[in-house]
Amino acid sequence: MYVTRKADYAIRCVLYLSRHPERVASVEEISGAMLVPKSFLAKILQQLMKAGIVNSARGVKGGFQLARQPKAINLLEVIEAIQGPSAANICAIDRKKCSLSGTCSVHPVWVEIREMVEKRLREENFAALLKKK
Repeated sequence: MYVTRKADYAIRCVLYLSRHPERVASVEEISGAMLVPKSFLAKILQQLMKAGIVNSARGVKGGFQLARQPKAINLLEVIEAIQGPSAANICAIDRKKCSLSGTCSVHPVWVEIREMVEKRLREENFAALLKKK
């Protein structure tokens, strides 16, 4: 699995918002604190909103905040909100992408690796990540 820069920025954003989950933070604030380009961050936040990870507040004191508590948000869902499902090989995501999936001896290995990585990422919630500093 490859985590894109965009997904990494999304993780940083959610981590920042997790520090004070009830607080609304502006794009400028998050961008400056987490070293994410402001224009890029606005697009990322829109994707996180579509996934139900963050909410937006309009107005002078508008910005973004978590839609759920940090312990209810895991790394896998943030990554998938930005880059969709991923695996070491496309056949582990969709068997139809490879005509050999049914007979290939490596296919089960790719599927097993994907399942292991997804399980591990699902176990890491943002409340736990904050404690690991």
